[in-house]
Amino acid sequence: MTDAECQELLRWAAPRLGLRLEGFRRVRGQVGKRVTRRMTALGVPGLAAYLVRLEGDAAERAVLDALCRVTVSRFFRDRAVFDVLGDVLLPGVLAEARARGGSCLRVWSAGCASGEEPYSVSVLFRRGLAPRFPEFHLDLVATDADVALLARARRGCYARATLREVPAAWSEEALAAEGPLWCVRPAWREGLDFRPQDLREHMPEGPFHLVLCRNVAFTYFAPPVQRRVLAGLLHRLVPGGLLVIGAQEALPAPPEGLVRAAGPEAPVWRWLGPGKP
Repeated sequence: MTDAECQELLRWAAPRLGLRLEGFRRVRGQVGKRVTRRMTALGVPGLAAYLVRLEGDAAERAVLDALCRVTVSRFFRDRAVFDVLGDVLLPGVLAEARARGGSCLRVWSAGCASGEEPYSVSVLFRRGLAPRFPEFHLDLVATDADVALLARARRGCYARATLREVPAAWSEEALAAEGPLWCVRPAWREGLDFRPQDLREHMPEGPFHLVLCRNVAFTYFAPPVQRRVLAGLLHRLVPGGLLVIGAQEALPAPPEGLVRAAGPEAPVWRWLGPGKP
């Protein structure tokens, strides 16, 4: 599939699947390769024939929607985000929760892909935060629409290349070598719940102290879908809770009550509550 054909396909798909064309600028090649393999498997002779099939086949449109999900995942991706969360922001959130009698840090990883993000939060909590807040435990919900990626997440075994941003001392505690892979040790899996959910349609029950929604909704979804998703995310945050988005993403017209919680190197927002200035 040529780049021009991929653009034609995405122009067809965007209004039907609630996608944002601009979000695919850097990943069209990957999408094109995936769709080419799919067309070959189906025996479809070309893009025109595939578009005809898509028009009359809702199941194939769902397949195309899955083929358009491009994930790049590694432990502690965008390290500055995890540094500011562990060193500055989450200690404050936990101190406020402690003052209210709480003992649980609730986190949602939305679009968790193959699990590197939720396991990174687990490592950050157990190695960086639990020593200062020993009475707290972690309750983390990780969701993704791709059941194959979720199966890899539940397995929790990764190539060494995905671990390059994990501090060496932390990786030795949290991971064990199994052949060519490194697998998350059982103790570091506690409190993690992986669920198949498409956040355009379903979201877990809140409230959460921290929501990570990075490089999914605010990259690939169309603006109306982004606004609906953002409203759902904020509805599930406690007042004072934190929302993390991707380093290259922007929110659609942030509402009153949502303020920047960190500098430009770490796209973290704090939810003060509805109607707050």
